[in-house]
Amino acid sequence: MALNGKTVFITGATRGIGREIALRCARDGANIVVTGKTADPHRKLAGTIHSVAAEIEAAGGRALALQLDVREADAVAAAVNRAADAFGGIDVLVNNASAIALADTLHTPVRRFDLMFGVNVRGTFVCSQACIPYLAKGANPHILNVAPPLSMQARWFKEHVAYTMAKYGMSMCTLGMSAELAAHGVAVNSLWPRTTIATAAIEMNFPEAILKASRKPAIVADAAYAILNRDCRAATGNFYIDEEVLREEGVTEFDQYAVTPGQKLYTDLFLD
Repeated sequence: MALNGKTVFITGATRGIGREIALRCARDGANIVVTGKTADPHRKLAGTIHSVAAEIEAAGGRALALQLDVREADAVAAAVNRAADAFGGIDVLVNNASAIALADTLHTPVRRFDLMFGVNVRGTFVCSQACIPYLAKGANPHILNVAPPLSMQARWFKEHVAYTMAKYGMSMCTLGMSAELAAHGVAVNSLWPRTTIATAAIEMNFPEAILKASRKPAIVADAAYAILNRDCRAATGNFYIDEEVLREEGVTEFDQYAVTPGQKLYTDLFLD
């Protein structure tokens, strides 16, 4: 119960990876700040901040559901302050909220470009900036960005340059802030899946065959949980891969995470 009583602020927590991380931490009795734009049921996507909050409470945690657009700096600051007031501080920030558009330059509308940079880069920066004063006072504080390892190879840019830049912007926050905050004892790391993960983003942007060749979000959540329990002063500035983290923790059976056990898995973007 290592996270018992600790406060975990998660962006994009209404579904997918964010929701799974929330539920994994809740099983320790953590306080979970569930943020996302979806407060009312969506006609296509499952999950709202309120439904996830109810799941957290049922799992043994405490929940605070806050509707939030991470692009709005004032709204982020207000949400972070409200969370700290409710639970007495903030120990962990998970920057999970992300927008995707797998299109080349000519087929990326400027509004979509702005959305990806607003959510992925600006959102990660703004949420981190707002949480840092609280994290510096937290118990074993961590910032965890759901972002890929940096690799300046043209192959990762040529098919979807805008999306790659936006995700790498999150990764650059890890690179810079981990060094910046080391003196304050705040860990900053990235976590990325070895395989595609069966989320709404994969379902909407990839063929069904890839969805079936994916793993469940629980593998990322289990890896995130392991990272958040590592010593903040020793484990920082890393670009973790979920499977590698769990192997370090002694996990050897990964079929439990597969959407289709026994099937060859599809490697995620940004990984060889």
